[in-house]
Amino acid sequence: MKKPKVLKKGDKIAIVSLSLGILGEDFTKHQVEIAEKRLKEDYGLEVVYMPNSKKGIQYLGDHPEARAEDLKAAFKDDSIDAIMTAIGGNDTYKTYQYLFEDEEFKQLVKENPKLFTGFSDTSMNHLMFQKLGLNTVYGPAFLVDIAELEDEMLPYTKEYFDLYFEKNDGFEIKSADAWYLDRDSFGADQVGVKRPRMEEKHGFEVLNNGKGKVQGKLYGGCLDTIGDALLDYVGRGVDAIADKYDLFPSLEEWKEKILFIETSGEKMQPARLKEILSEMKNRGWLEAAKAVIVGKPVDETYYDEYKEVYNEVFEDLDTPILYNVNFGHSYPRTIIPYGCLAEVDFDEKRLFIKESIFQD
Repeated sequence: MKKPKVLKKGDKIAIVSLSLGILGEDFTKHQVEIAEKRLKEDYGLEVVYMPNSKKGIQYLGDHPEARAEDLKAAFKDDSIDAIMTAIGGNDTYKTYQYLFEDEEFKQLVKENPKLFTGFSDTSMNHLMFQKLGLNTVYGPAFLVDIAELEDEMLPYTKEYFDLYFEKNDGFEIKSADAWYLDRDSFGADQVGVKRPRMEEKHGFEVLNNGKGKVQGKLYGGCLDTIGDALLDYVGRGVDAIADKYDLFPSLEEWKEKILFIETSGEKMQPARLKEILSEMKNRGWLEAAKAVIVGKPVDETYYDEYKEVYNEVFEDLDTPILYNVNFGHSYPRTIIPYGCLAEVDFDEKRLFIKESIFQD
């Protein structure tokens, strides 16, 4: 697998809208200004908006090929060092036919690897890059994290975003000492308004009798997105697209992986969670995987109910689970590097990334 280069002051970061096209709407202007200012002043990055990224919800919804064009152009431009998604959404899969079937794009990914970061529906982009041989990072997005409406980025989120600028041989993902309720509004009147801050009472939790140390390569994403690619909940044919491009690992490949999964701000019902996990189980993924890492539910909604689902689905499996990890849709969030070796110490409830995210 290819790895990107570490970021440094003066680098260019491209902002792409690969799903929901709100970056160019008037109601996000204050967020765009905040995020751009932070990347420039705090990190010395030059922000580049790709040509179609600000064309709005309607245009980008109607033209997934334009979204794909921007991603390809960002890889083709040698002056661009990193790529960040604006936000998630629900139809990134529509870009697949323009990327998976473009031989030039696939060659660019191999020959010109770059840091790619985002989460949520961006899971589909990450899984595509895993298929194409590039390690990416399930991490901050432009309008969600960099544009945090408080006076600064959330400290825990910033701590892990800062690792994009540090060459190291790995790091520990620790439990945050606090979490934050999601905002009811992201309007301009919320600039400078702090989020409700909640003390973390659980920390990382071990489910399914996890013991000892387990190592594996990280793979996963948002269950809402992956679930649709498995079961096609809304009848869009996402499962057929995933099958067409042979998106998911083989059972043999699953044997080397640690699966990381989390649920979105839609706060899916526990019954939906059970259905998705049961499909993964039926396919043999959960039995084959080395371990499972589960993100904190948004606002801790269904916290205990989700635990019950995991306990029920995994009760006849030996696969251990680390629950309530700070990644995905819940605030704050760490970074999860796809394809990198991770170690879960279930006895000590600790999680380590055991290799560098970046190329030597």
